[in-house]
Amino acid sequence: MPDSAPCPSRALPDSFFDRDALTVAQALLGKVIRHRQGGLWLAARIIETEAYCLSDKGSHASLGYTEKRKALFLDGGHIYMYYARGGDSLNFSAHGPGNAVLIKSAYPWVDAVSGDDSLAQMQLNNPDASGNLRPAERLCAGQTLLCRALGLKVPDWDARRFDAERLYVEDCALDVPQVIQTTRLGIPQGRDEHLPYRFVDARFARFCTRNPLRRGQVEGRDFFILEQGN
Repeated sequence: MPDSAPCPSRALPDSFFDRDALTVAQALLGKVIRHRQGGLWLAARIIETEAYCLSDKGSHASLGYTEKRKALFLDGGHIYMYYARGGDSLNFSAHGPGNAVLIKSAYPWVDAVSGDDSLAQMQLNNPDASGNLRPAERLCAGQTLLCRALGLKVPDWDARRFDAERLYVEDCALDVPQVIQTTRLGIPQGRDEHLPYRFVDARFARFCTRNPLRRGQVEGRDFFILEQGN
């Protein structure tokens, strides 16, 4: 598709992120990440997030300040990226030193700005292990898959702020009527693995990193349903 103009008036302001990490993690569901690659705006709707706090033993910040973790200690709205599982991971700082939100998974977003050509580019960016195109619903189903599909790299964005000409998060007024709250994934035992700091857009539960509604999971024990209106 031809180069389309972004919508900076709908880009989330820094004040959106300058709130408690749990609040930001839930509020980010349904928001759209847009990243410019060449003449295309690649886009994905956020469907899964995890909150991390300085006092939380599962957070990077709990290990103390380093230059690599600098973005975690900057004002809300800074980008924190790091390498995990052989790929890049995307986080946004929240209010207070050491608090942030990990963008765990998303779902490709297609509209007038980010059209079919953008989706095709995302598929080229993120083929499966055999080199084949991934189906759209699995393209961003994990933190490193998301970054690969959107073309986001640690050296380009770590410790930076958003840029309306290259990368921003947009409020497209998408409804998220139900949110699933549950425990985070991959937290080692004894590192506050019990904290219910993971949030999933219920309508997209089967497309996230790990479906919290899978067989054997019990509401009130393994997860909670939060009703909300946008």
